[in-house]
Amino acid sequence: MNKKTTEYLAMVREKTGFSDYKIAKNYGINQSNLSKYSSGKAALSETHAWLFANILEIDPSEVVAHTKYEHAINTGNKVKAIFWQEQLNKIFSSSEPIKIQIAQFNAIVGDISKNTQKMLTLITEAADSGAHLIVFPEMCLTGYPPEDLLFRDGFMLQVEEEIDSLCDSIPVSISVLFGAPSRNDDSLFNSAICIQKNRISHVYHKQELPNYGVFDEKRYFSPGDESFVFECQQTKIGVLICEDQWLQGPIAKLCHLDVDIVISLNASPFQTGKHQDRLNICKNYASEFEISYIYVNMVGGQDEVVFDGNSFVLDSKGSLVKQLPEFRELSCLHSEDSLQSTEPITLEKSIYSALVLATRDYIQKNSFEGALIGLSGGIDSALTLAIAVDAIGAENVHAIMMPYQFTSTMSLEDSELQALSHGVNFSSIDIHSMIDSFNESLKDFFEDSFRDSTKENIQARVRGVLLMALSNKHHKIVLATGNKSEMAVGYATLYGDMCGGFAPLKDISKTMVYQLANYRNKLSRVIPDRVITRSPSAELAHNQLDQDSLPPYDILDDILMRFVEMKQSANQISEQGHDLELVKKITSMILNNEFKRRQSAPGPKISSNAFGRERRYPITSKFQP
Repeated sequence: MNKKTTEYLAMVREKTGFSDYKIAKNYGINQSNLSKYSSGKAALSETHAWLFANILEIDPSEVVAHTKYEHAINTGNKVKAIFWQEQLNKIFSSSEPIKIQIAQFNAIVGDISKNTQKMLTLITEAADSGAHLIVFPEMCLTGYPPEDLLFRDGFMLQVEEEIDSLCDSIPVSISVLFGAPSRNDDSLFNSAICIQKNRISHVYHKQELPNYGVFDEKRYFSPGDESFVFECQQTKIGVLICEDQWLQGPIAKLCHLDVDIVISLNASPFQTGKHQDRLNICKNYASEFEISYIYVNMVGGQDEVVFDGNSFVLDSKGSLVKQLPEFRELSCLHSEDSLQSTEPITLEKSIYSALVLATRDYIQKNSFEGALIGLSGGIDSALTLAIAVDAIGAENVHAIMMPYQFTSTMSLEDSELQALSHGVNFSSIDIHSMIDSFNESLKDFFEDSFRDSTKENIQARVRGVLLMALSNKHHKIVLATGNKSEMAVGYATLYGDMCGGFAPLKDISKTMVYQLANYRNKLSRVIPDRVITRSPSAELAHNQLDQDSLPPYDILDDILMRFVEMKQSANQISEQGHDLELVKKITSMILNNEFKRRQSAPGPKISSNAFGRERRYPITSKFQP
C-alpha cells in the first residue's frame, strides 16, 4: 500500500504532538511548503522525506521512494512512476520475514499499572531481539475476568490512561497487539488493541460473547460485528478473540479478506481435555483456509479458574510447528524451535501443575505471607501439603497436627514424617482440654440426646478455630483440604474442616486424589505409602471409616461425575449399573448440601462442571432427580 505525504505528516503530528506551525518552526520547513504537504498539493522533497523518516524512526529509503512515486503520479510522469514503483517493490521484497513474539502472559486482575509495566518490559525486549510484532492474550491489560470492576468509571479511566502510556513508551520499531476492554459511548467491548508507530491503528471488538460455565460476557460487553485485518512487515494479519474461533462465522468472514496469518487472543481456562479440543478446531481452520494460525493464551490462576497457556503455532497445512509449555509464563518468537518438553504430558501431570499454579497465584496475588495446613495423617491433607510446598516453597508452609483421642498412632507418625520429608515447619496442638470444655459447657443441652455427629463436628470446629487464629496472627492463608467427592455429598463440617481461604482439591474427586498422590510420589517420595493404602477415615469417632457413611469412592465418584458433570438423571445413572436406591440417596445428598458449598472456600476448576461460580443451583429447592 503506497503512503502519501499527507499520511506521513499525520504520523509526524501524532509522534511529536506538534501543530503544523510548530513542525515548520522546529524543523526548519518553509510554512508555504508545509501547507502544500498538508493539503496534498505537493509531495515531500527528498530532504524533508529523509527528515520525516528520522522523526518517525523508519527506513528513509521507504519514505523517499513513496514520495518520489507520489510526485511522479501527481505530475503525470509515467516513466518515473514505473521506476519508483519498482524501487518500492524491491524495498519490500527484500524485507525479512515477519517475526512475531508470543507473550504467554500472567496478568493480575485490576493491577492495570503493573500489568502495563510487565507488558512494556516484554515489548522492549522483543523489539531489541528484532521482533516486528508482539502479541499478548485477551484482556491482558486488566486480567481476566475483571467482572463488575468493568462497571466502575475509574477502572476504565485507568485502562485508557495506561493504553496512552503504552503508546508513548514503546519502541517505534515494533507493533503491539493486546487485549483490553474499550468503550464507545454507552457500549463496552472486549477488544484487541493494535498499536503501530506509537499510535492506536486499529481496535477490534470480540464478536462472539460466551455466556456459559464461568463466563458472563453478555453481562458486560456488546458484541462487535466487523472483521479486523492489519498489515505488518507486508503480511496481512487477521485477528480473533477467544470465543470467535469456536464458531465458524467470524473466521470464515475473516479469511475471505485474503489474510496470511490469523492470530487468536485468548483467556481460555484449563479444563481436562480442552487443549486437544482447541488444537483440533484450529488445525481444521488452518488447513481449510490455508492460513498460518497463532493461538496465544493467558497463563496463571485467578480465583476459581486457572489459565494453562499452551499457546501454539500452526502452518497453512494445519501442522503443529510450535507448542509452548503449559502452566508457564513465557515470551518467545513464533519462528523459534519448539520449546515444548519431550516429556509426555499425562492427565495427572497437567492437573497437578494446574493446582500448583492456582495455589501459588492465589496466595501471592492476595499478598499472604505463607500457608497453614491442618495435617491429619490422611491422604487429602498430605496431597494439599505437597501442592503448597511445590507452589510457594517449604519455608513458607506451616503444618499443624491437632490430635484428639480418636487420632491413631499411624496418623501421628505419618503427619510428622510428611512434614519432615518436605522440610516444613511442623507443630502439634493437643485439643483434648478444648473439646472437654465445649462438652462441659453444652452437657445440659445434650443430656438424654441420642448419639449423632454433633460431638464429632465440635472436634473439627475446634481445629478450624485454631487454624484461623494462627492465620490471623501470622497472615498466612489456611488451605482447606476437602475434595470434590466430600463437598458433593456434604461429608465435611461447616466451620470445621471446611475452614480456609482456598481449597486446592475442591474440584478433585477422591479417586483422582489417589492418582495425584501417586504421581507426586514419582517425582519424590513425600507421601508415606500407608497414607495412600490405608482406608480413609475422618477419625472423629472410634474405628470410624468413610465407607461407614459412603459407598466405595470408585462407585461414589462415578455417580457424582454422571450427575454433576454429565447432568444425568437418577434413572440414567442406574442404567449404567448402579443401584437405583443408592443413586437416589447420593443425588439427594448432593442437592441437600448446596448450602454448605455456598460457604466453602474457592478452589481451582479442572472439570467440565466445578462447584463454584459455574454451578448455580438454588440452595432452597425440592427438585428430585
